[in-house]
Amino acid sequence: MLSRTILVGAAAAAVASAPGIAAADPSEPPPPPPPPNVNGYAPVKPSDYAVLGDAAYAFTTPDGLTCLLQRSGGYGCSGPMPGGPEGANMVSGAIGGVPVFSNVAANPFTSAGDIKPLPANSRLSFQTLSCGSDGTVTSCVDSRNQAGFVISPAGSFIVGQVNPLVDRPEGTNPYFN
Repeated sequence: MLSRTILVGAAAAAVASAPGIAAADPSEPPPPPPPPNVNGYAPVKPSDYAVLGDAAYAFTTPDGLTCLLQRSGGYGCSGPMPGGPEGANMVSGAIGGVPVFSNVAANPFTSAGDIKPLPANSRLSFQTLSCGSDGTVTSCVDSRNQAGFVISPAGSFIVGQVNPLVDRPEGTNPYFN
C-alpha cells in the first residue's frame, strides 16, 4: 500500500512540475523589437546642423525623413513612416514626454531652410535627447524617460509608452519595495 501511495504521489508531482504550454492570443500583435542604441552612434557637432537662427537643429535621412530638434525641447520627424498608425507621416514629442504619430498636409520643417543630411551611423544630440540613423533606421530617444520612436522599413513605433509612475500593478508603489 505504501509503495502505491509513493508511486501516485510521484506521478502527481511530475504532472504538477511539468511546464505548461501557453497558447498565444492570435489577436495581439507581437511586441516591437528593441530600439537601436542611438547613443552608440558617433556624435556630430550640433552647430553644423543649426537652423532657424540657432533655435533648432535639423537633418535629413536617405529614406526621405526630415528631423528637427528644437532648443526649446520639441522634436520630431516628418516623411514616409512605414507601418505608422493610420498612415502617419509625422512623429513628434517634447523632452520628458512620450512622442505621438500624426498626419500633416505638408512637411512642417520646410521653413528651416537648407537641411544637411545626417551621415549613416551618427547621431545629433541636445540636452537629454539623441536622434540618429544607421542609414536605414531612424530613431530618437530621450535619456530622461527612455521614450522616443523608431522609423524603419519593417515598421514605425513609439518607445516608452508606459509610465511606471502611473501604469503599475494595483497595490504597488514605485518608491518603496
